Amino acid sequence: MALRTGQSLASSVAGRGTAEGRMGAAPGEVQQQWQQVRTLLRAEIGDTAFGTWLKPLDLVELAGDRVVLAVPTQFMRDWIVANYADRIRALWTRLNPSVRSITLAVRPPGGEPPAPPAPAPVVPLEPANEPAGEELGARLDPRLTFETFVIGKPNEFAVAAAEKVAMSNTPPFNPLFLYGGVGLGKTHLMHAIGWRVRQRDPSRRVVYLTAEKFMYQFILALRSKDTIPFKELFRSVDLLMVDDLQFITGKDSTQEEFFHTFNALVERGRQIVISADRSPSDLDGLEERIRSRLSWGLVADIHPTTYELRLGILQTKAEACGVDVPLRVLEFLASRITSNVRELEGALNRIVLQASLTRQPVSIEMAQEILKDVLRAADRRITIEEIQKAVVEYYGLRMADMTSARRQRQVARPRQVAMYLAKILTPRSLPEIGRRFGGRDHTTVMHAVRQIERLQAEDRQLAEDVEALKRRLQA
Repeated sequence: MALRTGQSLASSVAGRGTAEGRMGAAPGEVQQQWQQVRTLLRAEIGDTAFGTWLKPLDLVELAGDRVVLAVPTQFMRDWIVANYADRIRALWTRLNPSVRSITLAVRPPGGEPPAPPAPAPVVPLEPANEPAGEELGARLDPRLTFETFVIGKPNEFAVAAAEKVAMSNTPPFNPLFLYGGVGLGKTHLMHAIGWRVRQRDPSRRVVYLTAEKFMYQFILALRSKDTIPFKELFRSVDLLMVDDLQFITGKDSTQEEFFHTFNALVERGRQIVISADRSPSDLDGLEERIRSRLSWGLVADIHPTTYELRLGILQTKAEACGVDVPLRVLEFLASRITSNVRELEGALNRIVLQASLTRQPVSIEMAQEILKDVLRAADRRITIEEIQKAVVEYYGLRMADMTSARRQRQVARPRQVAMYLAKILTPRSLPEIGRRFGGRDHTTVMHAVRQIERLQAEDRQLAEDVEALKRRLQA
């Protein structure tokens, strides 16, 4: 159905929920642009995320420089605005430079026409009243604040350091270097610092960006043969936060510019916050002088999550969504999805979305059905025997040590690690795991699991050993 000139948004959505567009381009051309954007999005985010969040989107109209899309629920609209609207707009602008904003309208059930979308959901190309500094980097996510960060043993030191930076008028340590695995909260803490600094003093110039974007902007400056504006912009900020520093390892020119930017900001008493997936000493391909500068300040690592922390994160997220999720469902997710917080939250979002669309109560059966792919990937058909073999090889032991009564630390600790991995990587019960470890009681297995969870927050080497074994087993 082509959208006739002058046809209203309400009537177009009431008729079918989609339209081929009007104003600024021929209807067929607008529809073609929409299909191209969908294809690019699917390639970028994968079939699962696309099917969950973006496939239900309908094109309503292209009105002047604004694209209007319709979504089934308010929850979905809020999620897409926060996570995908910027990218939709950017891809569409690449195809059609006249497009400058995306509006998301909620399509009511039963085909009744929605009210014309208000300006609030618009995602502008160049927002008015943009906070100082955001023209250099990415926008701060309003959801990622200290208030929404769930604190536990694995991250409490990093949180304390981040809050100290955010509340200080002069750098208490420079830089603050946060490191840890994927999805453990590094980016969340950086956004939280940015918001708190702006809250305390809106005039302070805050810039958050990835190391990849830093390199990209530097390359653009080199191509234009005018790097002076680039240097002046980055060296005039009050707080510079660079995420995923490991991206520039091995890239000599970018490291050179980063080094000089770092020194200039430190000399002027400006705060720097950096994150990476490894500690400075473990970043291969990083220049020694940069490694040395990074060690000037405070290095804070974020350990893998414990079961209690994962459950706390899920409870907080469920409350924020406003959906009643039974505790037993949250416990199920916390015990089965252990890789990282992003995957955990993504699983909960899929469940909440399904409940919102179908108006069905949330249950473990629903979770198992919706998350079949995620749970299958988490299980990986790993057996207890495979875990024992991997641990034995990793620590240089014998298979007999996994079932023996030996209590020497060099044997007992790896055996506890193997029990812990068996609990989080297989669906086996505690009594069954105990039987596979020399007929031990289920309480012995429970003690081993709790012991390893606790020690990971205190012993960096043990935490790295556990993560290495998990990666090896899940590969």
